[in-house]
Amino acid sequence: MQKLVIIIVIGIFLMGCKKNYTPKPRGYFRIDLPKKAYKTTPNKLPYKFEYPQYSYLQQRPNSPQQQYWINIVYPKFKAKVHLSYKPVDKNVDKFLNDAREFVYKHTVKADAISETPFINHEKKIYGLLYEIKGDAASNTQFYITDSTKNFLRGALYFNVVPNKDSLAPVIKFINQDIGHLIETFEWN
Repeated sequence: MQKLVIIIVIGIFLMGCKKNYTPKPRGYFRIDLPKKAYKTTPNKLPYKFEYPQYSYLQQRPNSPQQQYWINIVYPKFKAKVHLSYKPVDKNVDKFLNDAREFVYKHTVKADAISETPFINHEKKIYGLLYEIKGDAASNTQFYITDSTKNFLRGALYFNVVPNKDSLAPVIKFINQDIGHLIETFEWN
């Protein structure tokens, strides 16, 4: 009888010690975003705009036809906005189709693609901003043109594996900078 009581007590004790394990959801590192502040591009370019002070401009290695191609580099976020400038010579339709084609190559990984047009008749700025949702290689692309002489295309890329959940706050933050770039953009 005494053995039975000991076995029951040990059994109750062991059952009381059993803990249900519930895995914690995956977390991401906290990202401290800098305060928004901007500076203007140098005058040597055929265009000008304001870009963030927490980024820098990088000349892209290129040929003479691509001398105005630059990157806006965000070192803290391992991100770059690639800017490609091309002079228009009755070929704006080709550039527009190329820009659209580059965007829609991401449909394999994209959940959705939204298009936001922008027009400023005074500054002769016409363009389209593409926001690509999902785990695409480039989450934001845009173009700006005056439709007769100049064409600029931009694309945001990260030097990390695409993950829409962990990159979402940084994408939103950099998209605000891209919006500011478009608002302050002018042709020289």
